[in-house]
Amino acid sequence: MSISARQVAFDLLNKVTTEDAYANLLMPALLRKSGLDTRESAFAQELAFSTIRWQYTYDCILNTVSSRPVDQIDPTLLNALRLGAHQLLNMRVPAHAALSETVELVRKNLGEKVVGFSNGVLRRVSEKSFDQWKNLIVEGKNEVETLSILYSHPVWIVQALKQSLITDGLGDELEALLRSNNTPADVNLVALPGFASRDDYREDDVELDRLSPIGFSLESGRPDELQGFGTGVRVQDEGSQLAALALANYREVGEGESWLDLCAGPGGKAALLAALSKESGASLVANEVQEHRADLVRDALSPIDNRIRVMVEDGRLFGEMMPNKFDRILVDAPCTGLGALRRRPEARWRRSAADLKTLTGLQFELLASGYEALKPGGLLLYVTCSPHLSETTAIIDKAMRNLGCEVLDLTSFMNDKYLHGALPAGRRTVQLHTQRDNTDSMFMALITKP
Repeated sequence: MSISARQVAFDLLNKVTTEDAYANLLMPALLRKSGLDTRESAFAQELAFSTIRWQYTYDCILNTVSSRPVDQIDPTLLNALRLGAHQLLNMRVPAHAALSETVELVRKNLGEKVVGFSNGVLRRVSEKSFDQWKNLIVEGKNEVETLSILYSHPVWIVQALKQSLITDGLGDELEALLRSNNTPADVNLVALPGFASRDDYREDDVELDRLSPIGFSLESGRPDELQGFGTGVRVQDEGSQLAALALANYREVGEGESWLDLCAGPGGKAALLAALSKESGASLVANEVQEHRADLVRDALSPIDNRIRVMVEDGRLFGEMMPNKFDRILVDAPCTGLGALRRRPEARWRRSAADLKTLTGLQFELLASGYEALKPGGLLLYVTCSPHLSETTAIIDKAMRNLGCEVLDLTSFMNDKYLHGALPAGRRTVQLHTQRDNTDSMFMALITKP
């Protein structure tokens, strides 16, 4: 029996909710298994990903109309109600179809016992438009709580994004950033230097990236249908490209340089560094603490150079193993992922403010280990896909106090080379912002060992 687009979306939500699955990695497998055509596949993706994005807003609405608080509704049933709410309020689906199809989904997956409850809740949701519901559910809320509900972000994330924007004099762009996080990102690709050129794809309905000289976006079609996809062409956000380019091009590469990607999994930035190092005559070591992620790194690097050494070591201990060894090091530290919410919508529900203490401790340990492995005079780029100040400038301030490192002026370099003067003067580290740069909100700090 064929699987419907709504069933695919429902299965995805349940795996994300109950198994901590990553939506962007799981969806292709579910679509292949379903056998849906292109149109129905697009419907399933829009339904699933947008429901995840707007989850909190829908929960506030459901909480208003349900006889049970949402936190007391079975998670699987709640996912079905969220899918129904999204179709009723935020898609061009006729109300009768949204109601009947969602109720049938509930009947098929959860049984007859909860059909009446589901039907009653969704009929009440359908009585108002999305704008009417939003006006109702923010009554009596303060500014941050209102934005949290209207744009479906946890309060602690809204506060963190606000502080980051204020640091760069962009405090009045908070709503624009939240809106950007709820707008699906284009499929962004990189043409690996020495293996492909983005100019080769001008006839494939692409748009050249504004910031990265090796990046382009696919406006229609599937990226895996492009010639050279998986070898010379990879999916990669423009911000990630800029990070690798910054480390490789900040100054001329010397003869026989040795490079390290300390936290290389799953291998996206490592692949670009591999291409750049091969072009410049440098050697690269890629390290990843988890064996299964190291396998992904090997897969990513093998089409570029199968001689690259992939190590499986705890990055926090790497500096002791190889002190003063490398000329250039990338420390792309694990983080909250708040800079990539438009690509990974479930990340906003997966992390909490309580996670910061553990994450920031790990981030500093990795940075300190990388610094120990850095040659005197070498370059170390600390990167997080997060604008949270605790994961960005606070880590660098701590490194300056405790490690004696020097922070180089990456802002001036990036403004001159890639950002066209968009970065604010007066700071040496770089914070990209999605609403301004159309990239993930990557943070970068370039340090050296005197």
